[in-house]
Parts: sequence; structure tokens; C-alpha cells
Amino acid sequence: METINSLDTVWVLIAAMLVFWMQPGFALVEAGFTRSKNTANILMKNFVDFMVGTVLFWFIGFGLMHGEGNGFIGGLHLFDWSFIGNSNIPAECTLIFQTVFCATAATIVSGGMAERTKFSMYIIISILISTIIYPIEGHWTWGGGWLSELGFHDFAGSTVVHAVGGVIALAGAMILGPRRGKYTASGKSVAIPGHNLTFGALGVFILWIGWFGFNPGSQLAADGAENAIAISHVMCTTNMAAVTGGAIVLILTWIAYGKPSLSLVCNGVLAGLVGITAGCDLVTIGGSAIIGALCGAAMFGSVVFIDKICRIDDPVGAVSVHGVCGFLGTVLTGLFATDGGLFYGGGWHFLGIEVLGVTVTIAWAFVLGFGFLKVLDKIWGIRVEPRVEEEGLDIYEHGETAYNN
Repeated sequence: METINSLDTVWVLIAAMLVFWMQPGFALVEAGFTRSKNTANILMKNFVDFMVGTVLFWFIGFGLMHGEGNGFIGGLHLFDWSFIGNSNIPAECTLIFQTVFCATAATIVSGGMAERTKFSMYIIISILISTIIYPIEGHWTWGGGWLSELGFHDFAGSTVVHAVGGVIALAGAMILGPRRGKYTASGKSVAIPGHNLTFGALGVFILWIGWFGFNPGSQLAADGAENAIAISHVMCTTNMAAVTGGAIVLILTWIAYGKPSLSLVCNGVLAGLVGITAGCDLVTIGGSAIIGALCGAAMFGSVVFIDKICRIDDPVGAVSVHGVCGFLGTVLTGLFATDGGLFYGGGWHFLGIEVLGVTVTIAWAFVLGFGFLKVLDKIWGIRVEPRVEEEGLDIYEHGETAYNN
């Protein structure tokens, strides 16, 4: 108990609260970018993600991720967190901080599968992410597993959280197929506007605030000059990437469409935040500006490519924001890291480890996610009936609507 530092503990608990604050941010973004007839369903799924994630991560996920095992998987510690021991923060502080990260990974999937997924099937998907997919791959990087031993660096989760959630969302969108009316008979994409851009924009601002817990909180300490400098630096790089991610999309949409698009700028901000999350501790503020801009541009191109070329319907852009930018941000860490990055004389080794780490992690998540979803679809069907989709999931799946006129 003597090793516990009060300031470190309070800082990590505040960071955990900020990461939890991202949950309503995701809820508002997803609800705002989809149609009003599905709002209660979207909000309910965000509650489920956190409720399921909290209980099951405590039950089994925390042990599989952080327990002593082998390079692939941790240990089986049912309803037990004491194995982690007290460090500069109590074991329970570690548990709650890791719990909110698990819930975030599951929530990302909701947006890509929005407006056509059976609620009961979504609960099963959330369970699988919280108990198997996330804890095992998380162990590889954050639990002392084989990727951490190789030197793979993902400070706060561009790969472990965001890319994983993004590729599972991709698997779900592929199996579900597009929403009714999304594509014409000739395959032309038809825009389906969200019902409330105010909600969407407010959700992005909330997520932006939450990221100041997500990234700086991952330092897991605040006491002393070294930690104070570290969390201040991470705060600055995180914010800068968000700004440049949004700014580059503002410019690109203005050029491409003649008018700057609010909805895409919102996703540009998120793209910058996702991209910087892996290397926010290792890159300079200037490097973070470049990473944010590159991720914003990649998101913009990816949204167009996935929608118009691949004809995969992702209502909120989850695949592009979290999947593509989670991958890209991790790779760019191998270039821009001041300690080991290619552009700073580190050679190719660190970059190679970053590419390997993100590739195998997203392959694991996509294969398991696609496999689980395919089995569920074959047995029970994961998509609602056409009439339910046409009239809205709120009344059929929950017996109530978000807006009662």
C-alpha cells in the first residue's frame, strides 16, 4: 500500500471519467448521423455496450488481458482483479480505467451496423468483443504479450481500441448489407442524411474532451516533473491532431463539393484524434499536426471509396474514422516518433514492428468478428425484417420512440 500515489490515483480516476464521458459522445454522434426513427435504438446500444463491457470485463476480460499467462493470452481470473496488485495506483483504479477502454472498443462497432441490426444480436456481438476479441489482442500489446516484447508501441489505442472496433464494424456492415434505399438498381449511392447535425457536432465536441482523458490518462501517473511534462505534451499533440484533421477535411470538401461539409469535418476531427492516439507520447507537436492532417485526408478518401466503390454502407463512417485512421496513425508513429522513428534516424526496424503489430491485430479482429457474425447470421439472422427497417427500429425493437409527437 505504501507505493500508492494519491495524485497519480486521482489523475487516472479523472481520466477514466473522461473516457466514460466519451460514451454519450459516441451516442450523440451515432444518433445525429442516423435517422430519427432509430434514435432510441442507437442510444440503447450505447448503454448496453457499457453495461455489458463493465460486467464481462470484470468477470473474465480483465484477467485474459492483464493476467499472467503466455505471449498470446493472459490468465483466467474470474471476478478477480487483485492479481494485478497495487502499484503507484490501486488495483481497482487500474480495473476501472481499463474497463472504460473496453467499452469504447465495443461502442465503435455500433455506428457501422446502425439502422438494420437486431438488438438481441447486437448484445451478443458486444459480449463477444468484451470477452474474447478485445481482451486477447489487448494482452498482446498492453498485457505483456508477444507484441509488447517485440517493441510494438500503441500508447493509448489507435490499434488496440480504434482499429479493432473499426474492422469489426466493417465485418458487420459487409454481412448486413446496405440499408434499404442506400443504392439504386444500377449501384449508385444515395445519400441518407442524419436527422440532427447538432447532436452529431455536440457528440464530437464531447469525444474531443473525452480524448483528453483517453490519451494523457494513459501515462497512468501525474506526480513529479517527468509525468507533468509527459501528460502536458500528450495533451498538446492530441489537440493539434484533432484540429488539423478537421481543417484538412474542411479544405478538401470545399474543393470537392464547393461547400465545406460539417458532417465530414466532424469526422475529420475524430480521424485526427484516432490517428494520434498511438504515438501521442513520442511525436512532436509538429509531427502530430502532420499525422492529424494525413488521417483527415485518408478518412475523406476512405469514406468515398467504401461508399461509392466498395458499396459498403457505413452510416456514420466508423470504418474510415476508426479502422483506416487507427491503422494509419499506428504506421505513422513508426515514421514520426522522435525515439526510433524512421524520419528521426531510427531505421526501418521500429516502423516494421508498427506495421506488423497493427496488421496482425486487425486481422485477428476482422477474422473473428466476421466469423462470429456470419455464424450468428446463419443461425438466427442479424438483420431486422424489411418492415421493421422501413418503419424504424425504435418502436419494433423497444416499444418506444425518441420523439413523441
